[in-house]
Amino acid sequence: MALIDEAGLSPDAAILDVGGGMSKLASELLRRGYDDVTVADISGEALRRAKADLGKAANRVSWVEADVRSHDFGRRFDLWHDRAVFHFMVEPADRQGYLASLDRSLNPGCDLILATFGPEGPTECSGLPVRRYDAESLQATLGANFELISSRLIEHRTPAGRAQQFLYAHLRREG
Repeated sequence: MALIDEAGLSPDAAILDVGGGMSKLASELLRRGYDDVTVADISGEALRRAKADLGKAANRVSWVEADVRSHDFGRRFDLWHDRAVFHFMVEPADRQGYLASLDRSLNPGCDLILATFGPEGPTECSGLPVRRYDAESLQATLGANFELISSRLIEHRTPAGRAQQFLYAHLRREG
């Protein structure tokens, strides 16, 4: 939320939470008064659980079951938030698909918040390979159209108690 606060969004900003099926972010955004929240996840089950957790407030969120690498949201957003999807884009074609969706969907001059495994993070997650990034390599991967606003490395503890390094980065797309 600190990076979302840093973006200085208005309550009517269009916010997309990529891979947010089981996240509590939508609930927190609604609580803070945001009224245009979309949650996208490849897992229909994760979305069903998130809707159930939100109860009646789930009707205030747009829910999209989709693979972000190929999905066209049919609209643009003021904030693209992704906690832990991009680092699964290990193949060039996966990254290209993701970045094409980002390009179609994020308004110029608007914000991108990405959380990926940091340079000392794990090399796989849930049995799948991942890519690790520092702020400079992430910005280089995204391209010259994105300006790095801020970044931080955070140690995340898994439910099993293991430490995982995450990079949280706030970038702004050129207008």
